[in-house]
Amino acid sequence: MAISLPVSQDLRKLLAFGHAVGIEVGARDLEVVVARVRPTGVRVRGRLTIARFQERPAAEWGAEYSAFLKNLGATHLAATVLLPRHEVIVRHIALPGIAAADLEGAIRFQIDSLHPYGDDEVAWGWSPLGGGAVLVGIVRQAVLDRYVQLLVEAGIAAASFTFSAAAIHAAIRLNGKAAEAAASGGFVAVSAAAGGGVEVYGESASRPVFSARFDVPAAEAALLAAAELRLPPDNPVRKLEDLLPAPQVNPVENDLSRNALPYATSLAGTCPWLAPAANLLPARYRKSTSRAMLVPSAILGLLLLLAAVAMPLYSHYADRRYLGTLEAEIARLEPRARRAAALDREIDRVRARSRLLDEFRGRTRADLDALNELTRLVEPPAWSNAIDLMRDSARISGEASQASSLLKILDASPLFENSEFTLITRSGASELFQIRTHREAGK
Repeated sequence: MAISLPVSQDLRKLLAFGHAVGIEVGARDLEVVVARVRPTGVRVRGRLTIARFQERPAAEWGAEYSAFLKNLGATHLAATVLLPRHEVIVRHIALPGIAAADLEGAIRFQIDSLHPYGDDEVAWGWSPLGGGAVLVGIVRQAVLDRYVQLLVEAGIAAASFTFSAAAIHAAIRLNGKAAEAAASGGFVAVSAAAGGGVEVYGESASRPVFSARFDVPAAEAALLAAAELRLPPDNPVRKLEDLLPAPQVNPVENDLSRNALPYATSLAGTCPWLAPAANLLPARYRKSTSRAMLVPSAILGLLLLLAAVAMPLYSHYADRRYLGTLEAEIARLEPRARRAAALDREIDRVRARSRLLDEFRGRTRADLDALNELTRLVEPPAWSNAIDLMRDSARISGEASQASSLLKILDASPLFENSEFTLITRSGASELFQIRTHREAGK
């Protein structure tokens, strides 16, 4: 029996390397899930349902299973098989003060008192729960032999036979979520079960593990489980799939909300040295996955680790090298840039002078047009004796019989606007006037 390694969660994550096949034996079908665990996460590589396996020849559905693994490149993997719940008796017992090396002997000493099969031969397995408690699964040898023979006829290699409580207990400890949930005083998790019903799993201080299947609504099943675990009725109910490590890659057919047990079984088989699940299969029947197959993955993991360390260093080196190249190029092009800037300034000065000359040329023409327009507008018998032209206005002095009409005449011209008298006085039959009018912009 493997004992879980007492390592921190961070180190546990770095040691999480595994590849396993999980098979749930249902009443009619076999549910198969292939999962691969790495420090970066979990990938579900595929899921297969072998329908009506007990009604078909073993060689037929065994070939279907083999083709599935071959397509995934996983023919070397031995399966972790989840036995039907009704075939396994589950006990959790407390063995305080017993050393870890002596736990199996202590269980063997009292195994006959843990099952009702009398003198019938049984097979059993166990996994540690912590604090001197262990989880024990017991199955009749005749039942186990029947499943072993069935798998042999199908050509399926098995590394482990386990049960739902042990598989879930091991699977949820791959990501540390179990510790977080247990820290709150205990939890109840529910999931849909294959063939209908509700799968319930829970842990609490008074009962390390509780696992059952109910044919009642999920809410009622959670209340029954909370009572068994000595948890308050209002204790939050979790979803089992939320406690399991969330797969980074998951095919659509592996719907964890409908049946999470095959996925949990495959996870339990990936890293037994970190999170062991009770193995009911005697050692003489076990097929092991070749460790040599893990060498490429280990080498790849080492290379990835080296790459992760080297990337920040190379990034810093590349940035410095790029900065040096950029500064050298700036120094090379800076004289040209200064020359271009000087040329731009010179061009702007020339353009400004050109505009100024054009403006001066236009002023004479505009002044002549304004003078000509004033001559036309102030027509006899009115006359002007002084015209003072400025850029934006003009001042007209003169004499007229009726000077008031001149404002309207000037404003009607396109060259003038806002005309007003600055002086108007009568001298005999005539009026002396001074008018200030504004020249329209651009005129």
